[in-house]
Amino acid sequence: MIETEKLRKADIFTGAAVLLLGLFIISQGVQMPMKDSYAGVQNVWYVSPALLPLFIGATLSVLGAALISIALKAVGLGGLKNTLNYLGGADFTSFLRQPETIRFYGIVLNLIVFVFVLIPRIDFFAAAVIFLLMFFFMFYCGTTRQMVRLIWLNIGATILLCLFMFTGLADRIGNVVPFSADLLVVLYIILLIFTTYRQLAHDPQLLKKFRRSLIVAFVTPFTIGIIFKYFLLVPMPHEGLVVFLLDAVWYADFWS
Repeated sequence: MIETEKLRKADIFTGAAVLLLGLFIISQGVQMPMKDSYAGVQNVWYVSPALLPLFIGATLSVLGAALISIALKAVGLGGLKNTLNYLGGADFTSFLRQPETIRFYGIVLNLIVFVFVLIPRIDFFAAAVIFLLMFFFMFYCGTTRQMVRLIWLNIGATILLCLFMFTGLADRIGNVVPFSADLLVVLYIILLIFTTYRQLAHDPQLLKKFRRSLIVAFVTPFTIGIIFKYFLLVPMPHEGLVVFLLDAVWYADFWS
């Protein structure tokens, strides 16, 4: 019974998150045209691309509201008050510092940096390598202390990279040094490998995992990327320094 009550209390906040996500999707969907004219042909509303996100957002909103309603009926306003007190208390602060919670921070942070910062702006191969290395070094090679250190390193490096790209500095330096942002990420990869090696060099077992991580992190994106880029002719999300070098090799005269 106690476990069921805890789950229902958690459902309140899960439902609120789902409801907010649904409302956000709806807000983005309504910005899409419901009907428009293309080449003299008037499209009707029921073929609008906005229908799918509007349907998904509405469904999530309804389900989130329903989950909140069911949870409140089970625990009442008193249960909600107790949960709010827990969120503001020392127990919740302790929960946020547990190793399992820190692992969640690392996963979410790495995914956000990869999807929203690296993939749209950095050469795909370099972005994929740093993404895999960070995951392996956090969860396969190191301890909790090592993971926390890597999380802070990832935050600091991402802030510096964003400042470099979004302040216009990358464009100004790019006029003199091509692929300046990609070069910065390559230096970050070298720094990450070097600092992690120094942390793990004393432990032969961890050092073995470190070498295995390097092999997988480099071989996997280059194997998949080369197949898609040069055999299936699928362009990479962002093509920069590494793609430029691969093009120079692939399309060199001695291949023809």
